[in-house]
Amino acid sequence: MIGNEFKKPLLNKVYYDNCPGCYVDQRKEIQNGLPLKEVLYIWFVALSVALPISSLFPFLYFMVRDFNIADKEEDISYYAGFVGSSYMVGRALTSVFWGVVADRYGRKPVILLGTSTVVIFNTLFGFSVNYWMAIITRFLLGFLNGLLGPIKAYACELFREEHQALGLSAISTSWGIGLIIGPALGGYLAQPAEKFPNLISSDSLFGRFPYLLPCLCISIFALLVTIAASVWLPETLHFHKKIDSESASFVPEAEEKADEKKESSLINLLKNWPLMSSIIVYCVFSLHDMAYTEIFSLWAVSPKSLGGLNYSTEDVGTILSITGVGLLLFQTTLYPLAERLAGPIVVARISGILSVPILASYPYIAMLSGFMLAFTLNCASVVKNVLSVSIITGTFMLQNKAVGQHERGAANGIAMTLQSICKAIGPACGGALLSWSQKRQNAAFLPGDQMIFFILNAIELLGVLLTFKPFLITHHY
Repeated sequence: MIGNEFKKPLLNKVYYDNCPGCYVDQRKEIQNGLPLKEVLYIWFVALSVALPISSLFPFLYFMVRDFNIADKEEDISYYAGFVGSSYMVGRALTSVFWGVVADRYGRKPVILLGTSTVVIFNTLFGFSVNYWMAIITRFLLGFLNGLLGPIKAYACELFREEHQALGLSAISTSWGIGLIIGPALGGYLAQPAEKFPNLISSDSLFGRFPYLLPCLCISIFALLVTIAASVWLPETLHFHKKIDSESASFVPEAEEKADEKKESSLINLLKNWPLMSSIIVYCVFSLHDMAYTEIFSLWAVSPKSLGGLNYSTEDVGTILSITGVGLLLFQTTLYPLAERLAGPIVVARISGILSVPILASYPYIAMLSGFMLAFTLNCASVVKNVLSVSIITGTFMLQNKAVGQHERGAANGIAMTLQSICKAIGPACGGALLSWSQKRQNAAFLPGDQMIFFILNAIELLGVLLTFKPFLITHHY
């Protein structure tokens, strides 16, 4: 047996010795109450990988400006978009590969590789001295990081069915908070020699590399998570290489069937329409969210003459910090209740529809000033990000319910590949479209930034339409 506490048969299920997946399943059977320890495990792991994804956006405008690659100020957003998208291009090329690796060799090795990649390449990005070094380090950060697909499968396997919504909500919350706190750190800590001249001189390390400090802080956090995960994170994949009656004591039928499957078939997964339809919906909303994340920061730091707010990186950091607190409170308290009452699809639809008037109001919020500007913008940012994460959480759940355990890694790999393509398109096109929008201040139809927020709303509405039948079909494996 695997421990004294597991000597009794549980619900006529058979478990195999030396199988980490069986060990986790046994613990789930006897577990009482909320699995808060496990929630914290995946929350910190997902957060460590989500933080660097968008931490660069508040200072990216200034970083690209310092590279002296743009001829005109209006072109800075255009070049910034390609730096922002390079991470997702790298991730798109390897997400399926890392998903297959996670299905064959386990979730934990892929998770540890992902957090280690952040430690190395996010730090190197902070040392970037030219445009192409920034693009290459961001590309490699995505290329070698296959964590976000397998960890969604991991969450479904680590929790009992009644707590899976909480587990997936923890991932989407940490993802959402990472996309908020990451830019907040970038906003507060970038260019420290300019903000804190009495503490950091222009000749010091952080003075010569003004964007290193936020990257280094995130990398140190990822290093601590890597060390902790290597010790405490359990493996959830089942390894039943031999069926030995002496080493078995009552295993679930589903695991016996899974044991008969040698490996997942990507072709069968691509033919699984409940899976693919939920992935496509997920990708449309992901494209929107990534484009919005970059556009918001670039728009906020743009000069007022171009329709922006003329904010500093610190101002953007303050807004995103407040948004992160609001997001954390909502996702840990209200989302699980909303999901139980209405279901993930209805929550996603309502969230998508409510996002439209909020986005449409942004150009008019820019006309405010002082306290009213700060108050209104903070409220809009909190609500918009709460709605976005609610949508993503719902699509997480639909994907993982459409396949069995030994296909979840590959299925989430497919999802991450397509999502990464969309998220690469988001910043690249978002930066270019923002640059174009800011050049048409006197246009008759949707002048200036009204155009870019109109385009974001069109993508959001497309995502909402795709949540209805006959396109989206749900299935519980």
